[in-house]
Amino acid sequence: MTDQNGRPETHRPQTPEPCLPPALRKPRLRRWEASDYLRIAHGITIAPATLAKMASVGGGPAYNKANRTPLYPVEELDRWAAARLGNLVHSTSEMGE
Repeated sequence: MTDQNGRPETHRPQTPEPCLPPALRKPRLRRWEASDYLRIAHGITIAPATLAKMASVGGGPAYNKANRTPLYPVEELDRWAAARLGNLVHSTSEMGE
């Protein structure tokens, strides 16, 4: 494909990658790191205590346990965030569908 000036188009990502601090670039994150990751990467503000409650009653992202430490795989956080955000809509009338 070419751009409007006839030059080859370079690949541009759909959404810019968030600038994550080094502590959040690991494959698995502790609960407080998962909370920060969801806020930075997806705009979902959720407290670590809420993630702990969801781990007890359900509804939160999947996690592994290393001894007593819950570790949230980044892929699972992304999957959970996408499901929680839902589909894009153009108007409130689409919400009921």
